[in-house]
Amino acid sequence: MTLQENLYNLMHEIQPGVKLVAVSKTQPVEAIRILYDAGQRIFGENKVQELVTKQPKLPVDIEWHYIGHLQRNKVKFIVPVTSMIHSIDTFKLLKEVNKEANKISRKVNCLLQFHIATEETKFGLDWEEAIEMLTSAEYLELKFVNICGVMGMSTFTDDEALVRQEFRQLSSIFHQLKETFYKDSTHFTELSMGMSSDYRIAIEEGSTLVRIGTMIFGPR
Repeated sequence: MTLQENLYNLMHEIQPGVKLVAVSKTQPVEAIRILYDAGQRIFGENKVQELVTKQPKLPVDIEWHYIGHLQRNKVKFIVPVTSMIHSIDTFKLLKEVNKEANKISRKVNCLLQFHIATEETKFGLDWEEAIEMLTSAEYLELKFVNICGVMGMSTFTDDEALVRQEFRQLSSIFHQLKETFYKDSTHFTELSMGMSSDYRIAIEEGSTLVRIGTMIFGPR
């Protein structure tokens, strides 16, 4: 099937209210343009250099989401061009985003990444770290970041019960944070979970953002 057919089939399956992030890492700008012309507007990259190289070559109304692990020394390159950073996994990283955003007077939308998988190689905050951060006086001084929700990656496994359990854990974290810290917030709305292998379960468990690459572009 063509890229357009893959996209249309996926969009017909995803229920209203769930946004699709087309993961375009390693893909040429020509392939991204095909999906853009077919109506897709949100694309996800996980390498800083790829994002900053592709962004000027494509339409300005594309929403670029940064979904990979982000090093603090690379923050300055993506703050001017990204619509949302999914992978805020430390307080130091959030403060760096705020610092660079302050320099260009731009508020940056961010998601707090939580570690929900059994694999130790995955990045992310735990509950205690998040609470310590959100209750600190230093956090209240950050004026150039919007915390828009949470993100997490499930264990890479065929055990659907485990994946569902992990997504339920992240959904619970989202709702607890919203109730405790963002009850009156109009922007704390996003629960980013689900990729090509598990997006159906993620949607069933409340995902509002699914990050899908292989089902659109094919195996890398």
